[in-house]
Amino acid sequence: MNEITGILNAIDRGDTKASARLLPLVYEELRKLASARMARESAGHTLQPTALVHEAYLRLANAGNVKRWDSRGHFFAAAAEAMRRILVENARRKRRARHGGGKHRVELENLAAKPADSAVLDLDDALSRLAAEDAIAARVVELRHFAGLGHEQIAATLEITVYQARQKWTYARAWLRDALKVEM
Repeated sequence: MNEITGILNAIDRGDTKASARLLPLVYEELRKLASARMARESAGHTLQPTALVHEAYLRLANAGNVKRWDSRGHFFAAAAEAMRRILVENARRKRRARHGGGKHRVELENLAAKPADSAVLDLDDALSRLAAEDAIAARVVELRHFAGLGHEQIAATLEITVYQARQKWTYARAWLRDALKVEM
């Protein structure tokens, strides 16, 4: 511990080689401090404890910013503050619009998966109501959604034009979106 204080005093006196001797002595303690700081951060944080230690040390040992540290404790307090500032700067950077500021990751459901039973029942009920209004549009939805047919195949099956198949699909999607209150 006295060695660290001696090196800190040497840095204060302007010894340029002293900061190189300091890092091996304080690295493990700085790493523990960084790990403790990172443990309190939200999940999915991209900054690693090692990177945080290195950045903090660079800020502390920068010759232009050398401050007088009275003791080992004073140095580690300064290191803790440097780490806090780095984390704050990183959080502010992420909040900026060009870094996706304010946007949160949302898991999308697997579109290839079969819908849940209640969703199938709701869709069946809505298709029955649609069929009462437009039987061809309901049939287009059945062929497209349940059979996986494309517009050309639907047109051939229902003996309508491809243009009509697309038009009925567009109408049926809008109708069902309104009836089911979901995005299709």
